[in-house]
Amino acid sequence: MNKIILSIVCIIVVVAAGLGWFVTRLPSSPFDNVADTGMPSEELLQYGEYVARQGDCVACHSTPQSKPFAGGLEMGTPLGSIFATNITPDKQAGIGNYTLADFDRAVRHGVSPDGTRLYPAMPYPSYVKMSDDDVRALYAYFMHRVAPVEAENRDTDIKWPMNMRWPLALWNAVFTERGTYTAKSSQDEMWNRGAYLVQAAGHCGSCHTPRGLAMNELALDDGSPLYLSGALLDGWYAPSLRNDFNTGLGRWSEDDVYAFLKNGRNQHAVVFGSMAEAFNNSTQFMTDPDLKAIAHYLKSLPGDPQRDGTPWQYDDTTVASLSVSNRRNIPGAQTFAAKCGFCHGSNGRGQNQWIPPLAGSASSLIKETASQINVTLNGSSRVVADGIPDNYRMPSYRDQLKDEEIADVLSFVRSSWGNRGGSVTAEEVKALREHTDPTSSNPIVLQMR
Repeated sequence: MNKIILSIVCIIVVVAAGLGWFVTRLPSSPFDNVADTGMPSEELLQYGEYVARQGDCVACHSTPQSKPFAGGLEMGTPLGSIFATNITPDKQAGIGNYTLADFDRAVRHGVSPDGTRLYPAMPYPSYVKMSDDDVRALYAYFMHRVAPVEAENRDTDIKWPMNMRWPLALWNAVFTERGTYTAKSSQDEMWNRGAYLVQAAGHCGSCHTPRGLAMNELALDDGSPLYLSGALLDGWYAPSLRNDFNTGLGRWSEDDVYAFLKNGRNQHAVVFGSMAEAFNNSTQFMTDPDLKAIAHYLKSLPGDPQRDGTPWQYDDTTVASLSVSNRRNIPGAQTFAAKCGFCHGSNGRGQNQWIPPLAGSASSLIKETASQINVTLNGSSRVVADGIPDNYRMPSYRDQLKDEEIADVLSFVRSSWGNRGGSVTAEEVKALREHTDPTSSNPIVLQMR
């Protein structure tokens, strides 16, 4: 019996030791033992800034009140709030003491120099695909072009035991992949460039791919039909970026996708919510060839007709229901005429590229109601192109409309002009009203230098 007990204890010790080694070990980096070569070239610094724009680093690692990259942005998770860290080259509060290998491990593997595991709100499951050259340039930019800021990092408000970081090592082993992006020989150079930008630095899947119970992305590349098929995340629904006719890009051309990324608007939609931040701080700064490569790649992704449903068709009978004699008898119609109709039109078609259509919009055809409730409550950031804010911002109706009124007008929109997204309840509006910060939609374009 003593031998059996001793054997069990030995097995436990060995397993625990192995688990401890697995959890605490630092991932290898191609930059291990690479010496600092001093001041990088201006060309490398400029390219590093461009990579930072691709990754939209400034959006998460800054707040409207902070200096660029000083951290502090609160991000909600099912476990509690976490706060983005200071990634300026300050040696006390930031990453000023990071070596290139340290930086690489944090960016591509989610591990800090002391072995602390980063929460996957840092999109290292995507960044792991970044090339060595891009990581090297990004490091040079942060170390030699970003101004250091002495701003202390904030602790999460996640309670014990859920705030323990070591299980993230196991999470990474199960839900992430290793290795940089590998070009597909069956595709052309343009397609592969677009795939690289979307899957790696662009980390589009972080918002647009559905997540599992462990908050893992259910797909990390186009090998799965779930990749970029749309997802709900922290009060916004990021629509499908696949060729779904109703809920994705099925009615968009490559030129439409390019225009949306370049200008923040096209005939189908205008950026709002989290995508407005991505445009204001990221996509508009990318080169035309890169934006066209992204459009080329996205338009190659097939939709799912079974999931998407019967293709939407415009129904003009709603125009009559908005007449003075009819709208008072239809829930939400009077509110639409008073608050929405002047901009979006009684025909629901909007105003060319300046004010988006509600008829046939993805947010009016999906069952998820979060984006429409959120933008109605809190408005949307101004689209800031070339440093100039536009004049057509969606206003906040948080203080003007009650929960029931917002529910009624959105239910009207989601059932008009052929839309079939379904009704909205006052309880859903109330929940998102309480969840969202009324200042979260303040317009901001962060200057990175």
